[in-house]
Amino acid sequence: MAERRGRCSAGDAAGQAQLELIAGIPLLLLAAMIALQLLAVGYAQSLADGAAEAGAIAVADGRDPEEAARAGLPGWAESRTDVESEGGKVEIELEPPALLPGLSGHLGVSSDAFARPSEDGS
Repeated sequence: MAERRGRCSAGDAAGQAQLELIAGIPLLLLAAMIALQLLAVGYAQSLADGAAEAGAIAVADGRDPEEAARAGLPGWAESRTDVESEGGKVEIELEPPALLPGLSGHLGVSSDAFARPSEDGS
């Protein structure tokens, strides 16, 4: 009987592998969710950068910077964006989409850009 305890049959090894796989699936899902959330935040940062630059170009061209910044964003970002401009500085704050609703308010990104306002207004 002592000999039987030390040995693993093929069925025991397969059962152990199944348990390890089942225990590892939640960790893999958590890692995937974290990766997707980081991608969403990075994408939102890129969008905020582009919108701030579009607003600054509009300042230099004598156009409305807030309208230009919002035009540079996709539709889903409309309600998640705050655009402020003063002088030649355009600031964008954007809340990226969150996989968990509780994270939404904690993941905001921001960007700003500056351009010298056009002197002739054209």
